[in-house]
Amino acid sequence: MDAYTGFAYVYDEYMDNIPYEEWGKYLIDLLNEYGIKDGIVLDLGCGTGNITEILANNGYDMIGVDNSQEMLNIAMEKRGDDTSILYLLQDMRGFELYGTVRAIVSVCDSMNYLTEDGDLEQVFRLANNYLDPGGLFIFDMNTIHKYRDVIGDTTIAEDREDGSFIWENSYDRENALNVYELALFLPREDGLYEKCEEEHVQKAYSIEAIKAMIVKAGMELVAVCDAYTHNPGDENCERLTFVAREHGKSAQNGYHGRIPEKPETHRAD
Repeated sequence: MDAYTGFAYVYDEYMDNIPYEEWGKYLIDLLNEYGIKDGIVLDLGCGTGNITEILANNGYDMIGVDNSQEMLNIAMEKRGDDTSILYLLQDMRGFELYGTVRAIVSVCDSMNYLTEDGDLEQVFRLANNYLDPGGLFIFDMNTIHKYRDVIGDTTIAEDREDGSFIWENSYDRENALNVYELALFLPREDGLYEKCEEEHVQKAYSIEAIKAMIVKAGMELVAVCDAYTHNPGDENCERLTFVAREHGKSAQNGYHGRIPEKPETHRAD
């Protein structure tokens, strides 16, 4: 899970192909469809806060959780004096909040970083625990097809005026793990370039496995779509959007979530 250190400071520049505005609109439309037009929303694996900012600008009270201090530093620079966003430095596998939220979102395949047995189901359980009755968890994930047939065992390289990168992918079919070996060459003030290296590991899950874990965690699966569309999704898609709903809490029984006495949270500011 230790990634996005040196890469964090150039993440937005090199990931400028991600249509955050389009994704943000999709999430807002989906939240509105289920009656969630305001209130507290958690961005899980928020990174540099691109989606967090979009949702905040559309009236949601945002919490962003990420386990990379470097990524949160960038997010807080964007936030400036805006107090409507709370960023917390936490591992999503054990995140803690002070109460429930109306919805949780997670984009850019953050869930695929959960590679150990039980990790993904544990996050689903935590999500279910911290959602209001009937609250939504909307997340995307890369598919086995994408790792195995599209990006696995390929090398992506790009040379720009202000730096270069080499991104080598290798897919372990037996363990369904995709390893990204990332090398960045970033300019220094003395005119030379500094090399930064990181390793990112993501796990591929079948749709059926994800569905089973959602149900086992206590949630109800609402939809599986080809990512950021309303078209049905299947194993032939490269990325999928899942919509799960809290199931089992009663809005009438006074439930307000598990509030830990001393939550191990760290404000990233």
